[in-house]
Amino acid sequence: MIRVRNLSVRYGSVEALRGVNLDVERGECVLITGPSGCGKSTLVRALTGLIPHAIPVSWEGEVEVANFNVRDHSIPETAQRIGVVFQNPSSQLFHLRVEDEIAFGPRNLGLSADEVESRLDWALASVGISDLRERRPTDLSGGQKQRVAIAAALAMRPQVLVLDEPTASLDVPGTKQVIATLHELRQQLGLTIVLIEHRLAAAAHLADRVVVMEAGRIVAEGCMESVFQDWQALKALGLRRLLDEPQAPWRELLAPDGHSTPGLEPLLEMQGVSAGYNRRAVVEGINLTLYPGEFVALVGENGAGKSTLALVAAGLLKPKRGRVRYDGGRRPRPGLDISVLFQDPSEQLFTDSVDEEIAFGPRNYRCFDTRIHNSTLVETDMLDLRSRPPTALSVGQQQRTALGACLSLRPKLLILDEPTLGQDWGHLERLMDHLANLNRQGTTILLITHDYKLVYRYARRVILMKDGQIALDGRLVRSPNNRIKELQ
Repeated sequence: MIRVRNLSVRYGSVEALRGVNLDVERGECVLITGPSGCGKSTLVRALTGLIPHAIPVSWEGEVEVANFNVRDHSIPETAQRIGVVFQNPSSQLFHLRVEDEIAFGPRNLGLSADEVESRLDWALASVGISDLRERRPTDLSGGQKQRVAIAAALAMRPQVLVLDEPTASLDVPGTKQVIATLHELRQQLGLTIVLIEHRLAAAAHLADRVVVMEAGRIVAEGCMESVFQDWQALKALGLRRLLDEPQAPWRELLAPDGHSTPGLEPLLEMQGVSAGYNRRAVVEGINLTLYPGEFVALVGENGAGKSTLALVAAGLLKPKRGRVRYDGGRRPRPGLDISVLFQDPSEQLFTDSVDEEIAFGPRNYRCFDTRIHNSTLVETDMLDLRSRPPTALSVGQQQRTALGACLSLRPKLLILDEPTLGQDWGHLERLMDHLANLNRQGTTILLITHDYKLVYRYARRVILMKDGQIALDGRLVRSPNNRIKELQ
């Protein structure tokens, strides 16, 4: 079904793939993993025909998908055989309603109205978003957008489906549903699946074979058991252990603890806050206090209102009702007092190089410090890429660049909205350890995540959101039933 031979790809002087050979049989599910920037997403672009038809590159080798050479066929022709869901789902959503987004492909195939409606209903139900069909994609959470993009690809009934980190922004129920849907599609339709993932535990149950990449090459290939026998070698590449995270709802993993921080003045207070977009309230009646030096995790299902709460806390979204009070009532300085890392890093990258991006804030505030600047480049592992334009980076590298820009001003409150996108565990662990060190020095951190392991390892307080409200404010219960083994 897929045949790749001696594929090499260059973006200008940057070599992204080097002599890649890959075969995927009809009905097979192959999991491709590796450190951020290793060439996984470039391989996806080659499989889908974006390289070389839409992205200018130097290319050598052959790529055949569903019995035709992608070099000899247009992207519309390729799209009828291979569906793709990119790391950033916003990049492929452009309609005003979810149902129009999902029906767009089938309509363009000239299918009957009844067939289009049948595929639409099936795709919505398959990923559990039937209730979102009349919503605007721009109003959805990152995880909900991810499911819309998956549904749009499924509605085309492709022979091959390529998913680039499909679970990165999904909660536990969403991840379960997507994996179950993919398993069902393989059983019923013989669908061939290529899965790009850093979160390996859920994908491991679906994949027949794993392919490990590093620096543009395939360095290991085989069944899960054989590839993961040499754990130390894979750990050096930043891969996670194949450990199952707890599959219970967050409420069952948390306990209230009567949270209080006596003797400290609040850094941020939200009192009776309601906020949303257009005329729709997303969060209502929020009462929340953050204290200096806290490391707080904000958790909950997709669409619970976590990102909206973060935007209100950062002063980027004005409440419809209620009050937000920062540090005794003074006006926070953007970036310097409160800094936020968005789910989509491209929304906050705008300069011509990584170096300029990370230096922009300090230079704008006239507080640039070469020592802090270089330290930030090192901590985000972007030193060797400092001259590269952010648009030429992988999503994981873009995420680290945006985080570096946030860290460069050493804010008092740092808000991270799903920082795991595109990150292998090695990079993520180093970044989180650096943040933990800043936290010990007094930086308050609000971490929005679905990643249980990050919450377990780093957060000392956990806030659960549900349906736009705070459902529980407490701590993670560290019982044997939900404990994750530490990396050795």
